[in-house]
Order: sequence, then C-alpha cells, then structure tokens
Amino acid sequence: MQLRDKVVLITGASEGIGACCADAFRGRGARLSLTARSLHKLERVGGAEAVITAGDLKDPEVRRRAVESTLERWGRIDVLINNAGVGLYVPAWRAPEQDVRGMLELNLFAALGMTQLVVPAMKQQRAGVIVNVSSIAGLVTLPWFTLYSASKFALRSMTDGMRMELRRDGIRFTTVCPGYVSTGFQQNVLAGRPPDKLWRMRRFAITPEQCAHAVVRGVERGKRTVVTPRMGWLLLAGRTLFPGLIDRAMERIYHGLDM
Repeated sequence: MQLRDKVVLITGASEGIGACCADAFRGRGARLSLTARSLHKLERVGGAEAVITAGDLKDPEVRRRAVESTLERWGRIDVLINNAGVGLYVPAWRAPEQDVRGMLELNLFAALGMTQLVVPAMKQQRAGVIVNVSSIAGLVTLPWFTLYSASKFALRSMTDGMRMELRRDGIRFTTVCPGYVSTGFQQNVLAGRPPDKLWRMRRFAITPEQCAHAVVRGVERGKRTVVTPRMGWLLLAGRTLFPGLIDRAMERIYHGLDM
C-alpha cells in the first residue's frame, strides 16, 4: 500500500509506540486521526492537521466519536492501528478480577469495538488495513504476564479469524508482535512489576521508533504478521519444537533463578 494521502486512525497515540507510529505515517504523507486519554499529549503529537479524540477507549462513546470525526474530516479510513493496551504483572491465580476485566476491555474489546466501527466504511471502499498490536507475549505465554499473554493471544486469534471473514471485501489484517520496547509501558501497568531478571534484559529492547518503522513497513508490504525484533521468531520456534525446555527457561526467569 502506498501511504501518501491515506487516512490512518491510531489508538493509544499520545506516547510510546502510538506516538512514533503517528510520526512514521506522517513521514509517509498519511493523514492522521489520533485517540488516547490525554488531550495535551495528543495535540503535541498530532500537530495542527490531525483529527484528535481524547478519552478512555474503553468507553464506546469515545470509540464512536473517534471514528465519526475521522470520517467527517477525511471521508474515509484506510488504516486502523489498534495500538492501545495495558499490562498486568500479577499471577493469574490471585489477580483482582476488576483489573483483569479492565485489561481485557482495553486490550481486546476496545480493539474489537474500533474494528466493528471502521469495517462498514472499509467494505464500502472495498479496501482497508487493520493492524492489531499484539505482543511476543501473544505468541509465547510469559509466566510473569500470564493474563496479559491471554489477552494478546485472543487478539491475535481474533485478527486471524477476521482476516478470513473480510478478505473478499478487500480488507487486510496485520498482527504486530513487538518484544521488549523502551517505553513507559512497564511503569503504567495496572498492578505488579516484572521479575528483576527481566529488568536486566532491557539492553535487548528496541526503541518505539524501530517498532513504528516495522508497523509501517508491514502495512506497506501487506504483511500478515510482523515480529519485531525478528529474533522473536526464534523464541516462537523454540516454543514449538522444545516446549518443555522453553517453559523451564521461562520459569527460571519468573522465579529469579540463574539460567
């Protein structure tokens, strides 16, 4: 897909991966519509030309406003980036139900709600791309992130199903699975903290700019799945071929043991 003059709607666009995606798509000549909770941050990221919708994406009314204001301004939506998400570093067996439901509302149901709102316009256009930002944790379950992994597995499965449902309508779907990205994500989780050994692995993190570049290239090339960094594919291969070995390695990280 050539992105010049295409209309791109990005959720969770006020900082981190979402803000960098806004910069990257703008650099390709795209027109932007951005939504997140912080109006001030959105205005800083979007500048004078972007459509801005501030509010909690878990609210159906905010989702409706984001889509309707984009269509009113630009007349179409070519790309939807479902990027908004939140983490939960609490063992599944004692995680507060309210936190779990809040995470699922944003990570899964908000993405579904946004997709349901944009699909009618894309069907009418006979074209569109929907990008759902999952995670490496949506490919391999991480024990320090069990319920987050579950939400991202669900998002990835939903993406695969809708790809088959809507391919004949000209709508393409891409799943993006980032690994560790240097953002404020870990500081903004609903509860808990990652294992100490995981903090020490931050040297392997990619920047949000690198992640955004991978997202843009995935859209341009019509990729089904984008894993960034690509070494994440090795983890998936290991989990497929040697599940017990990978499970034990993950357990050792979770319990803070030497490898």
